[in-house]
Amino acid sequence: MSKYPFKDIEATWQKYWAENKTFKVTEDPAFPKDKRAYVLDMFPYPSGAGLHVGHPEGYTATDIYCRYLRMNGFNVLHPMGFDSFGLPAENYAIKTGTHPKITTQANIDNFLKQIKALGFSYDWDREISTHTSEYYHWTQWIFLKLYKAGLAYESDMPINWCPDCKTGLANEEVLDGRCDRCGHQVERKNLRQWVFKITEYADKLLEDLDTLDWPDSVKAMQRNWIGRSEGANVTFMTEKTNDPIQVYTTRPDTLFGATYMVLSPEHKLVEKITTAEQKEAVEAYVYQANLKSDLERTELAKEKTGVFTGAYAINPLNGEKIPVWVADYVLISYGSGAIMAVPAHDERDWEFAKKFDLPIIEVLKGGNVEEEAFTGDGPHVNSGFLDGMGKEEAISKVIAWLEEKKIGSGAVNFKLRDWIFSRQRYWGEPIPLIHCEKCGIVPVPEDQLPLVLPPTDNFEPSGTGESPLANISDWVNCTCPECGGPGKRETNTMPQWAGSCWYFLRYLDPKNNKAMVSKEAEEYWMPVDLYVGGAEHAVLHLLYSRFWHKVLFDLGIVQTKEPFQRLINQGMITSFAYQRSDKSLVATDLVEEKDDKFFEISTGEELSRVIAKMSKSLKNVINPDDIIRDYGADSMRVYEMFMGPLQVSKPWQTKGLVGVNRFLNRVWDIAEREITDEEPSKDMIKVLHKSIKKITEDTRDLEFNTGIAQMMIFINEAYKLEKCYRKLWEPFVLLIAPYAPHLAEEMWKKLGHNNTLAYESWPQWVEELTKDDEKEIVVQINGKLRCKMILPAGTSLDDMKAAAHAQDRVKELIEGKTIIKEIAVPDKLVNIVIR
Repeated sequence: MSKYPFKDIEATWQKYWAENKTFKVTEDPAFPKDKRAYVLDMFPYPSGAGLHVGHPEGYTATDIYCRYLRMNGFNVLHPMGFDSFGLPAENYAIKTGTHPKITTQANIDNFLKQIKALGFSYDWDREISTHTSEYYHWTQWIFLKLYKAGLAYESDMPINWCPDCKTGLANEEVLDGRCDRCGHQVERKNLRQWVFKITEYADKLLEDLDTLDWPDSVKAMQRNWIGRSEGANVTFMTEKTNDPIQVYTTRPDTLFGATYMVLSPEHKLVEKITTAEQKEAVEAYVYQANLKSDLERTELAKEKTGVFTGAYAINPLNGEKIPVWVADYVLISYGSGAIMAVPAHDERDWEFAKKFDLPIIEVLKGGNVEEEAFTGDGPHVNSGFLDGMGKEEAISKVIAWLEEKKIGSGAVNFKLRDWIFSRQRYWGEPIPLIHCEKCGIVPVPEDQLPLVLPPTDNFEPSGTGESPLANISDWVNCTCPECGGPGKRETNTMPQWAGSCWYFLRYLDPKNNKAMVSKEAEEYWMPVDLYVGGAEHAVLHLLYSRFWHKVLFDLGIVQTKEPFQRLINQGMITSFAYQRSDKSLVATDLVEEKDDKFFEISTGEELSRVIAKMSKSLKNVINPDDIIRDYGADSMRVYEMFMGPLQVSKPWQTKGLVGVNRFLNRVWDIAEREITDEEPSKDMIKVLHKSIKKITEDTRDLEFNTGIAQMMIFINEAYKLEKCYRKLWEPFVLLIAPYAPHLAEEMWKKLGHNNTLAYESWPQWVEELTKDDEKEIVVQINGKLRCKMILPAGTSLDDMKAAAHAQDRVKELIEGKTIIKEIAVPDKLVNIVIR
């Protein structure tokens, strides 16, 4: 068997596609709406590490689907670009002095080389990068639209602050409470931030989820993040200072069981109401709380901590004094930063009450609240006018009472908080606002966009909590566009989320310097028909994109309420790693194999082999460059799709790749045979038509692994033939083309065709030719398999039963028995029930 020359073939066809712009697409009105498809990949951040084999999984899936759609008469938009404003580039600049633009462009060039080596059918004329001023011109323009719509505001917000680096840190830069740059203890610090009122769109973001073809798990995560609930706002008054403390509760009917209150350490009343005796303890606790991230503070498994303020509040329902505590598990960014605690019926409150010996009062009958919190429902007890009532009646009664007394009201609440949008970074989109002492905050006029990021050699933080832009006085100091007086530019920059919130729209019209997208292009393509990417973006990226899109819809800029109609999350491609007995992992280069066992080289400890995420530290990353070099792009494409269902995580195994490469070599071997126009056998025609049907349906449904399995079945049969039958081979070459496009193009050329097959018509099957002439029928007695028989397809049920009775094994087993009933399933089975 000759090995197909994949290096020459792949280089030839990639060059052909590029030079001929084979996959360039236009808004051709000849295609009706139902024959247009916008298929989108979540675009990558171009890191210095480049791609590993997990990245192209989704890209391969969408590429196969796009190629299939084109061959079925669709006009297909399939673009690619780069989410290129990222934190790692700025961190690298601080360490090395290399400008982030230089690093980013080098990374993009490497990604482009790797992506193009896999033969994806992108329209490269539509390539975008979010860090270019041509792109962020329109990111800034959208920001101004949100600002002018009253959806952006300034607020002091707590951030992670490293006092050593003198800069704010993203959550991912804080490890175990310390800065990942210098190791210094991180603090919480209030800084001026720009914030978006995403909460104003909470209801729309919830309601419109029902219109989307998304995985139920993703919808559930979005609903949970938004967190709509119905309950009541209740006002407690402090005993001595008479200050109101408002709390929100979904169970106002349990107010009689509220035995203490908790304020977040940042709550504005903490300092005011704390007594002199408790001041030192409270200040120490607040300081320690500021050293923790929100994630650490809300960890459910952590031991509850808190400190008594010395102050009391009055329970508005029964007039009882209840102590006011400070605890870090309550966050100022959630709700009002204060809660009422009902320890008898909330596990967290119960644990806190038990630790600090606070009262536990049962108000819902049904459990032993001294032993554990009762979180079910039952009739109300110890609840005054609510005694004996069920949940719904009691909630209604207490809300009416609170509203009558003007100390509370029914309310809808959301877990969703407004979106902190600004960052104290250099490498991000400048926010197009100017601060003027006379005029206040003034937008940069739209005709002066883009506001370009200024050049600098100093990427160090300003030290004041502002971004490095604050150090560039020539850029910061400007003229107010309204009054002509002195102004100062906004020095915060936008987060990386900004560019990815709307990139799918820029792909539609990437060269337009008059608008973010033309009305015609947006109406032609939107919404995105299929969006494929990793589950790690199931909440924030999708939520933020939906929010921006809904604002643009309300402003009349786009004509769809939702950007992504269908969503698929591909599973992760994992790799083998090695684990010690204490469950810690060992880098693969520190492991040796002896007699099918694995040992750590330095200690000799025997290790177990496990499946793990690919990681540079574990040295178990598989580089696609190596795979393409040794086996070819088509082998990698087909193997990644053959590993298992697209949505399921699966481990990379090189022996599976070798098997796929062997399969493609068999395909090539058949293509090298003498081509004949002779008529193939009827049996082979049937195999072909079964394959056309199966591969068509599986490709349409993104079930690529089973489609490939059917290709293998076809090749196993075709390999037995001495010649290459054109009537069989031309349809098969078209079927395999989306999966192994380089190989298919070369085989199409060998069949005598001069043009690319990218727009050839997809093969069609004849239903009659997909049916077997004969069927294997299972014969059961009392549901147990006893024998099998071969009958003509379509045999009547009566004849199937008769044939079953004629089988020697059946005769033997039913002799002398009473037949109760007989069940027959057409072309499948006969079951005889006896006693």
